[in-house]
Amino acid sequence: MSFSQSLWQANEALYQATLELPFNQELAAGTLSMERFRHYMIQDAHYLVAYGRALAVTAAKSDNAEGVVQFANAANEAVVVERSLHDGFMRDFGITADQFAATPLTPACHHYTSYLVATAWSSSYPVAVAALLPCFWIYAEVGRDIHARSAPGNPYQAWVDTYAGEHFHAAVRGVCTTVDRLAEQASEPTRAAMHAAYTDAARLEWLFWDSAYRLADWPQGMGTP
Repeated sequence: MSFSQSLWQANEALYQATLELPFNQELAAGTLSMERFRHYMIQDAHYLVAYGRALAVTAAKSDNAEGVVQFANAANEAVVVERSLHDGFMRDFGITADQFAATPLTPACHHYTSYLVATAWSSSYPVAVAALLPCFWIYAEVGRDIHARSAPGNPYQAWVDTYAGEHFHAAVRGVCTTVDRLAEQASEPTRAAMHAAYTDAARLEWLFWDSAYRLADWPQGMGTP
């Protein structure tokens, strides 16, 4: 078993719990409320900018030129996708630029993005890569599951179709290859830290979708100043 496969196996139950979240079940069924979907899109756009920053920091830590290119390209793509959300899905679902700008990160989004950026800055390159992997891998696999069972006439079909491309899964394979190479060279304490970082990020993936379904936000009086 490769190291990346051991990461997946150790967190298989968490992945299954993510598939079973009401947000993902209702997105596939086409019954998810528009309010919840808009909430998710806004937070996803916020998330992508921070994820791009974490990827860029990780690129700078790479131990070879290939890693610099791999993660710098991924950082660029995260920001490009964030921009395309504004010109595409946000416009189509009635979210204005002013509405997006006025909506702060929710606690879940703030926690997840802060964790990734802090890990990218403060941890070793192998640990930073392990923390970034769940967003690639879990998102792709959840998307594949949703796409495979999307209901006919799903009002979110255009969004669901974005999961169908091979591009997501090619990126997953690339990061898994990098994780496996780094794990082969790592000490046992570093490998343990990679496992912990992956699990923390996988939990935050779960929390991100769960938070969107609950429309979770800061308690009243704790919003923007």
